[in-house]
Amino acid sequence: MVVTENTALVLRHVNYRDNDRMVTLFSPSRGRVDAVIRNCRKPRSHNLNAGELFALGDYMLYESQGRVTVRSVNLIETFYALRQDYERLTCGTYVLGLTEAVVEPEQERQELFMLVLHTLSRLAFSDQPWRPLMAGFLLHFSACEGFKPRLNHCVHCGRRMEDTGPFFFDIGAGGLCCGECRENLMRDRMPGEPAPEPLAPQQVRWMRETLTKGSASWTDSPASYAPFPLLRKYTEGRLGRRIRSGMLLPE
Repeated sequence: MVVTENTALVLRHVNYRDNDRMVTLFSPSRGRVDAVIRNCRKPRSHNLNAGELFALGDYMLYESQGRVTVRSVNLIETFYALRQDYERLTCGTYVLGLTEAVVEPEQERQELFMLVLHTLSRLAFSDQPWRPLMAGFLLHFSACEGFKPRLNHCVHCGRRMEDTGPFFFDIGAGGLCCGECRENLMRDRMPGEPAPEPLAPQQVRWMRETLTKGSASWTDSPASYAPFPLLRKYTEGRLGRRIRSGMLLPE
C-alpha cells in the first residue's frame, strides 16, 4: 500500500458503476495515472468536481495491488469558463486529447504540463482569438515531442530560406521546402500523396517568432498569421492518429 499526493489534471473520464468514475490524470512528475474516484457522482460528494475534464488539483492517491484510488482532492482550478464558449471548449478538449496521446505512465513531463496549463488558462481567461493561440500551442507541443518543424532551411536540399519566400510546407518531411524542390516533388509524387502547401511570408515569420520568443508572440496576433489547419494536420500526422475533437473545429 502506497499513499501519495500528486498535482494532476484530468484528461479523460468514464463513468463506472453507479456513482464512481474512472479518470486519466496527467501529473508533471508521473505522467499518466489511471485511477478511480469513488462516489464522486453523488450530488453531495466532496469530490463532485474532481472527476470532471480540466479539473486541476492535488490528488491524494491510494495505490494497492496495481490499482489506484483517489482518496481526496484539493481542487486548484476547474477552467469552468471554457464551458461557456463552444469553440473554446472544443479547443480545450483538443488540447487534452493531444496530451493523452503522448503521455506515458511514470514519465516526468514538466515542460508539457506547463504548456498545457498555460494554453488552457489563455483559452479560459483571455479574450485572445483561439486560432493563433492553438497554432502556438501546436508549435510548442511539436517541440516538446521532438518533431519541431524546420523553418529556416529547405528540408530537402538544405538551402537557407530567405525571408521573402516563396514558402511551401512539406508535412511529410517536417518543414519548409523551396520552390525548386516543390516542383521536383510535384513531378515525382505518387497519386494521393499530399503536395507541399503554400505559406505566406508573414505566416512563416509568425511561426519562427513563436518558437523563438515563446508565448509572448501569441498575444494580439492576427488570426491569418497563424496557420492552425496546417499545424493540426502536421501534428496529427506525426502522432499517426486523428484527434476527434479537432475535427469539430472550423478551418
